[in-house]
Amino acid sequence: MPVINRIAEFHADMTQWRRDLHAHPELALHEVRTSRVVQEKLKSFGVDEIVSGIAKTGVVGVIRGRSAGRAIGLRADMDALPIEEATGAPYASRNPGVMHACGHDGHTTMLLGAARYLAETRNFDGTVYVIFQPAEEHLGGGELMVREGLFDRFPMDQIFGLHNWPSMPAGTFRWREGAVMAAVANIEIDVTGRGAHGAHAYRGIDPIVVAAAIVTSLQSIVSRNLSAQENGVVTIGQIQGGQTYNVIPETVHMKGTARWFNPKVGDLLEASIRRIATGIAESFGARAEVVFERAYPATVNDPEATGMARRAATAVAGQARVEYMEKPTMGGEDFSFMLQSKQGAYIMLGAGRTESDPQLHHPAYDFNDEILPIGASYWATLAEQLLRRE
Repeated sequence: MPVINRIAEFHADMTQWRRDLHAHPELALHEVRTSRVVQEKLKSFGVDEIVSGIAKTGVVGVIRGRSAGRAIGLRADMDALPIEEATGAPYASRNPGVMHACGHDGHTTMLLGAARYLAETRNFDGTVYVIFQPAEEHLGGGELMVREGLFDRFPMDQIFGLHNWPSMPAGTFRWREGAVMAAVANIEIDVTGRGAHGAHAYRGIDPIVVAAAIVTSLQSIVSRNLSAQENGVVTIGQIQGGQTYNVIPETVHMKGTARWFNPKVGDLLEASIRRIATGIAESFGARAEVVFERAYPATVNDPEATGMARRAATAVAGQARVEYMEKPTMGGEDFSFMLQSKQGAYIMLGAGRTESDPQLHHPAYDFNDEILPIGASYWATLAEQLLRRE
């Protein structure tokens, strides 16, 4: 079965919804307008119940089938990123310094499209919960929703997630059992030296030089401490220190990320980062303070639920366009918290960009509206397959 005909009929509507969301991006836990738009759409579709305020801006729509039965959850994320948009699109972000650079506008739209179809047809028994989650990017909205009783308030048998993947051919799906995305930690390192005039550097302890030595040495952790069969990442993404040409600052602040799958690797990365940063700083006569905040666990797919997702994807795209994902990605995902609490699976939907095109989290990235009905059809097909009418 290809794209569902009824969903294809309102492809233009979905494109308009998506571009409206794209033009009005909101950061984690501030998705006020986005949440309101989602609620208004769900109400217009005639869903049975709309619950808001979970994890501050989260929304759950309840769609009941023609008779009682099992329940499943379908989840999309809503938040944007603190990036200045550079797409040049007519619907580009109107909020300076904020943009949908990861496709959450498309994820939200695809789930809205599925909700419209499911509320119209009710061709299933049981209950579908459409879950619109805030704060995936930084603040762990998935964990917040679980902590605030998502699975107690909305009892379900399985939960499923989906992410667009630009470098895959448009309309293809990829799946894998077990780990599909990495565990994530946020790193902060504060280096304190002694400030001085730039012309008299010998009177100070230059924290910029110390920070440079730390960044260089951190690159040896993975290459010299992990087996080639293990996976790990240590990246410093931000260094802030100093305000002018000729002044050595007192402090430098660094931020970065660490990624892994094996919990023992996470422990090794943390211990190594602390040892290297503090040791190098001390050797210069400076001081380093390290914060290693474990943000998200690895996203691990349940084998049985992955089979369910794979079957629905095959029904929509055809077997040849549903591919095994040979290696997990080092990207992180707070859907992991939901998978720790409930059986489920997370799969990828190709967006048809080349490797040279802007990818996720790039200021020139834009979601491909052509895949909207494919994603919505996947969600709808998954619901109809798992909650098949007797």
